[in-house]
Amino acid sequence: MSTNEVRVNTRRLAPAAPGARVTRLELFYDLVFVFAFINVTTASAKTLREGGVLGSLLVLALLWSAWTGFATLGNVIRADRGIMPLFGFATMAVIFVASVSLPEAFTDKPPGLPGDLVFVGCYLVVRNLQLLAFWYALRNDPRLRPRWHRIAVPPLVTVSLLLLAALVPHRLFDGDAEAAVRAGLWVLAIAVAFGMTQQTRFQGLTVVSAGHWAERHAQIVLIALGESIISLGLGPGLDTGLPLTWPIIGAATLGIVVIAALWWIYFDSRAIAGERALHRVHGPARIALARDAYTYLHLPMIAGTILFALGLKRVLAEIGDPTGIGLHERVDRLDAIVLYGGVGLYLLAVLGFQYRTVHRVSRLQMVSVAVLFALIPLATALPAFGALALLAVVIVLVATVDSVRYRHHRRLLRQEKFDEERALEAGETEWRRRYLEQQHTPREDHPPEAAVAP
Repeated sequence: MSTNEVRVNTRRLAPAAPGARVTRLELFYDLVFVFAFINVTTASAKTLREGGVLGSLLVLALLWSAWTGFATLGNVIRADRGIMPLFGFATMAVIFVASVSLPEAFTDKPPGLPGDLVFVGCYLVVRNLQLLAFWYALRNDPRLRPRWHRIAVPPLVTVSLLLLAALVPHRLFDGDAEAAVRAGLWVLAIAVAFGMTQQTRFQGLTVVSAGHWAERHAQIVLIALGESIISLGLGPGLDTGLPLTWPIIGAATLGIVVIAALWWIYFDSRAIAGERALHRVHGPARIALARDAYTYLHLPMIAGTILFALGLKRVLAEIGDPTGIGLHERVDRLDAIVLYGGVGLYLLAVLGFQYRTVHRVSRLQMVSVAVLFALIPLATALPAFGALALLAVVIVLVATVDSVRYRHHRRLLRQEKFDEERALEAGETEWRRRYLEQQHTPREDHPPEAAVAP
């Protein structure tokens, strides 16, 4: 889309350009989501058997819906110009408070403020800030003004359902029935947030910069993988005072191997191919591809990475057990499910992304995901270190076979990306050279001091 398709208030703002990339301020915004992801993992690790994983995934889905509002706004107007940074900083503060409330966001536990209501209130404020930012930026476009009341409906419905989940179930139900009703209301709220919101958010708009959209989502995947590394470093510290041992060093190395393989599977070529596919389409087709491949399919990538980080944290705690019991006993069944299931969900989402962008997925790739899930029963028969080692071997084999089998296509794709980057760097260097020369060239009305007679 050209920037004149949407009438941005250019008096104090700068519309995004088709070649726009992610700004540093947007990266700064994402720092608060690092903290949110860490809290999601921490809360799940403490309540794994009390439905903590389900609750954390539901909270993660709502955080994701808030983050996609960031991405959409930054794709229409530059996030670092005019008044937009103020909206961003305010949103960061609210997201931080919501992240602090995450351990009690799904089920409140006294004492203290009601965490579920705090989270709902923060979610409401974030969505209102995003709506206000869109209104301020695009209020001069006559096509969009009549649609603001429709854009505001999905967040209102979502918040209403979340309020019902926080206030009603514990008054009418007990035990499992209360948890089931609460979870059902959350699922319905998330369905509204993703279904109705995505249908109305881009009405009258499109994805201005395919590069910005793809890069923005790739960086949030990097944040999730970084959270796995943080879990790797903090895992043995779940119990204070654990000594550094060879099993912990070996397990940490295996964890890095798995994380590196997950990075390779997505970023080596699929992320490049996805961005290329987004560049090739325009209008409604680009909107649909951006929604399906990025807004929808990147969420299970993030969820899978968070689940893997959770499993990694718990497995490392078992391996670091000072009594040595964790090195010999079988890994906990739920820990194995979370560890392998998280990686499997990530791979499944990556293959879904590949199919939606390039319309091609091989049987071997699907078999590799099926094998990973099928190995869960075998993993439960192994000690924690053995289960992690088996996972590392399998995921490295998947990445290696995938790279070797499609090495020709991968080489062409990466060379094309490299040539593009070199061309952009050369263009930027030439522009900077001309700009600096212009700045240092004396103008006729301001001659150099040496040429002025005393």
